[in-house]
Amino acid sequence: MKVLIVKVSALGDVVHALPVLAWLKSADPEMEIDWLMEESFAPLLDGHPLIRKVHRLRTRAWRLDGPGAGIRGSLEIAGRLRREAYDVVLDLQGNSKSALFTLLTGAPHRFGFDRDGVRECPNLLATNRKVALGTENHHITDRSLAIARKAFPGGTQPPAAGPLPIDGKARSVIEQMLNERGMSGKTLVVLHYGTTWKTKLWPLDLWCELAGALCGLEGCRPILTWGSEEERVAVASIHEASGERAAIWPRGSLTELAALLERADLVIGGDTGPIHIAAAVGTPTVSLFRVTDAERNGPQGKDHIRLQAPLDCSPCLKKACERDDECGHSIDIDRVLRAALSLIEGRSCTK
Repeated sequence: MKVLIVKVSALGDVVHALPVLAWLKSADPEMEIDWLMEESFAPLLDGHPLIRKVHRLRTRAWRLDGPGAGIRGSLEIAGRLRREAYDVVLDLQGNSKSALFTLLTGAPHRFGFDRDGVRECPNLLATNRKVALGTENHHITDRSLAIARKAFPGGTQPPAAGPLPIDGKARSVIEQMLNERGMSGKTLVVLHYGTTWKTKLWPLDLWCELAGALCGLEGCRPILTWGSEEERVAVASIHEASGERAAIWPRGSLTELAALLERADLVIGGDTGPIHIAAAVGTPTVSLFRVTDAERNGPQGKDHIRLQAPLDCSPCLKKACERDDECGHSIDIDRVLRAALSLIEGRSCTK
């Protein structure tokens, strides 16, 4: 049995879909599973023991090279997928782009969401097995698992997140970097400021206050991660506000970031990829939700504390809002610090 998972982006959504792998393998241990995803995220799943092959889409490069590059690249990928002769395709994305490649595989069984579940209606043309979602499928991981369960009903309950094995070389690089900085014996708390939407951000002044408070804890060392120049400038402000005690971490590869998140004792951030990676590698998290829904998108389990903005309009899914500052500051520093301390103490007790 050859199965293709189509979940191309975004980073957090890809990580949320990982429990599907465990379900499929429990249903059929001999199953060969491939994954189609954007090239920038592919290193995270390269070498995954439950995946035979990762197919890469180069959407960003195609856009830069012009419309002809996109057509040529799509046809090349489509031909490669068709030659694989998949028995089943699971379209976990539900949009027009995933529909194109799902349809072009030529697989006889193509599972996807029904009309109420798709993100874009053209997706309905690509699938021939529609899966309806119930109230029990509110969380984004459960949405993906609903399709896997319909296609292969004989599986067993997978973990709430992951599995996401860590590359051994990346783990060694991170350990060496921590040793060089004298941080290997510290309680490491990763603070990830950035997100994809401005309205998902927790205010910079509160990050500065949080970093300072954590630096005041004996043996605690905050680590500031970033993914863009704008985020680097922001974390430089947090670093300065902490009296230069919070460490700005150099931007490395995606696999090195995953290894750092695995090594951390706690990760704090908004609704963003690194928070979901942390959960997938077994690290406790405090996640801050404003315009998105913590019950739908947040890490699940007792080691994960999700804080939702208490405004009556949250979650609103707005990318711009006149109440942006009020919403951000409605998740106050005391709530975040209490959550962080409870997980740090719990982590210490289990070591």
